[in-house]
Amino acid sequence: MMTIRKSAERGGADYGWLQTYHTFSFSSYYDPQYMGFRSLRVINEDRVAPTKGFATHSHRDMEIVSYVVEGALEHKDSMGNSSVIVPGEVQRMSAGTGVSHSEYNPSDAAPVHLLQIWILPERGGMPPSYEQKKYEDTEKRGKLRLIGSRDGRAGSVTIYQDVDLYGSLLAPGEKIEYEIKPTRGVWLQLVKGQLAVNGQTVSAGDGVAVEGENQLLIAAELDAEFLLFDLA
Repeated sequence: MMTIRKSAERGGADYGWLQTYHTFSFSSYYDPQYMGFRSLRVINEDRVAPTKGFATHSHRDMEIVSYVVEGALEHKDSMGNSSVIVPGEVQRMSAGTGVSHSEYNPSDAAPVHLLQIWILPERGGMPPSYEQKKYEDTEKRGKLRLIGSRDGRAGSVTIYQDVDLYGSLLAPGEKIEYEIKPTRGVWLQLVKGQLAVNGQTVSAGDGVAVEGENQLLIAAELDAEFLLFDLA
């Protein structure tokens, strides 16, 4: 079974300094049909105005992945980490027993466009931790590049949940076949462009939930960037 979560049907809000779209229920947006997908709890697509951002706030028992599409995001946290995340980089913060952090757009001219992803950890009460890695476009062109996994294999960031997270860039006409193992589910989030997924057209901002299928055929109709989550 394959279900397309259309971009225009997401929740969201415009706060002036922040334009945000929620794939799943989040904050004041509630849709009982979209509370998450397996352990995937949040995919928020955010655009933050220059010099603006999220003041210091706290999390616990959540795997938080930040994926910058355009611009830059400055991060500071109570573990002592201070960094700037740019396109091609993946940041993973395990909130564990509790962590505070802030996120700002350091530019005085350009907005930052990013995806904020939350994944429920396989157990609570772990020590908080942080990781940030860069993946070149050449590693993702025409193929799936593993960027997050439970065991941190192949240079991916370590996510404390049974999930494989891939990033990909496809040019028009390029195709990927992906085998889905029994009992697993897949969520595909299209960041840019247009794809045909098992013959159905998917546009930027759309998500695709796949369960009970054994294969995905992903074909680019326009230049495309996407994330694929393979979840227990």
